[in-house]
Amino acid sequence: MRELSYIVDSVMALVVGAFLLRLLLQWVRADFRNPLAAAISRLTNPVVLPLRRVLPPLGRTDSASVVAVLGAEALKTLLLMMIGGGLPGAGAFVLLALLDLANTVLLLYLFAVLAYVLLSWVAPDGYNPAGRVFSDLAMPLLRPLRRALPALGGLDLSPLAALLLLSVLRMVLNDRIAPLLASLLG
Repeated sequence: MRELSYIVDSVMALVVGAFLLRLLLQWVRADFRNPLAAAISRLTNPVVLPLRRVLPPLGRTDSASVVAVLGAEALKTLLLMMIGGGLPGAGAFVLLALLDLANTVLLLYLFAVLAYVLLSWVAPDGYNPAGRVFSDLAMPLLRPLRRALPALGGLDLSPLAALLLLSVLRMVLNDRIAPLLASLLG
């Protein structure tokens, strides 16, 4: 059963990640002519486009993409619970799905900042479609940190601060908040 759970978790994490990446790229106003962003858009269109026909956007937020992310996360949580042998109450189910989604967002941003840093070392002046996507994702997080941290002669410490902050947030979420909520519901 562990093997099946691992496979379902891995595949569904990729599905949730694709929908989440589409939503986050929309929020940061990434260029969807970028080959990587366009591929994510094409990959998620079969679900998002039909949802757009029935769900109007809410301001600048594409409600169809939000529903697709929440639906994929709910499906992932449901499948893992069924494999695990039981379904808790609706409140615990929703809470577990939201905690997992928050963890996925933090993990995606950790990866985006790390990839942004690595690509800036490898090809600092060259155009790289993946580098542009990671830059678009990381900049809203790095800009305020760059303003708050002193410049050290060309050395940018904002990615390091962002990685530390995101790691601590994941620790707090997984080691403090999740067990506290589980004890309240359990």
